[in-house]
Amino acid sequence: MGIHNELQDTLSGMVQAGKGILAADESQPTIGKRFKPIGVEPSEEARRAYRALLFTAPDIEQYISAVIAFEETLAQSSDDGTVLPEVLTQRGIVPGIKVDKGKGPLPGTEGDLITYGLDGLADRLARYRQQGARFAKWREVYVIGTHNPTHLGRHANAEMLARYAAVCQAQRIVPIVEPEVLMDGDHDIDRCAEVTEHVLHSVFHALHLHGISLEHMILKPNMVLPGKDCRRAEPAEIADATIRVLRRTVPAAVPGINFLSGGQDPEEATANLNAINAQHPDQPWLLSFSYGRALQQPVLQAWQGKPENIADAQRILLKRARLNAAAQRGEYDADME
Repeated sequence: MGIHNELQDTLSGMVQAGKGILAADESQPTIGKRFKPIGVEPSEEARRAYRALLFTAPDIEQYISAVIAFEETLAQSSDDGTVLPEVLTQRGIVPGIKVDKGKGPLPGTEGDLITYGLDGLADRLARYRQQGARFAKWREVYVIGTHNPTHLGRHANAEMLARYAAVCQAQRIVPIVEPEVLMDGDHDIDRCAEVTEHVLHSVFHALHLHGISLEHMILKPNMVLPGKDCRRAEPAEIADATIRVLRRTVPAAVPGINFLSGGQDPEEATANLNAINAQHPDQPWLLSFSYGRALQQPVLQAWQGKPENIADAQRILLKRARLNAAAQRGEYDADME
């Protein structure tokens, strides 16, 4: 099978109407933070048990097309001994892998960040492929401040995303490109729109320079939202602002845009996705979700690290996945909660 045929085969499994992507790619420190409020020690066994709970939830394949995993997950098994990527594949869910190595300050910018992990990426991807991964994800983050993100910050982050995507496609791995403009701050929705537009413009310019096949990638952006310390915006306003920015910056060749939840609470993330699809049908891309916390937060609260709570936790995961699948079709209503 040629490279593009193989990439297309993977993409067809990932980009499906009425389905979205579960982000379960928390690193050890992050999963520790998630476990702390429920009093669970983040041991390797607890991490394995929790991921097995997510991946084996009954009927989840009706609403989830793909799962982004963390590196150690590829070698972990479910309770019956099946390796977790195989658990997903057997259910028609595409397994993927987060490949970036975290972020740090970008020198010369006073406030911008840059993500690490390009060294040895091709070799790692080849190994992940053997373990069952069919796509990858790389996240760059952008802080909104008085002077940030800088022109240098935008350019450097875009370059990293494009280089990562090029290595992925050469290794027959579909890249999810994630430029996240953070919600932190007191900026208004117009400032978020302005920054998001600049960011996406620079990202697609870099992808073009590196010869990325746009038909064989997925974009995972933020929605256009006011900062956490600013006023709340209604879903209708968020939908209009988000679509305006996407139509100005994202080529129609990109098959799918899967929004991150980025600190929104579960109901808010679902309502905003619904408004985007209900108010703006017939866009050139499938507009869906790639949520982590917005799918998992209620699941963790139900689970509490106790085996006897697994079935309840899985029912809650299924419910959130079902509601977001409805939002992907523009058919969600708050009464469904």
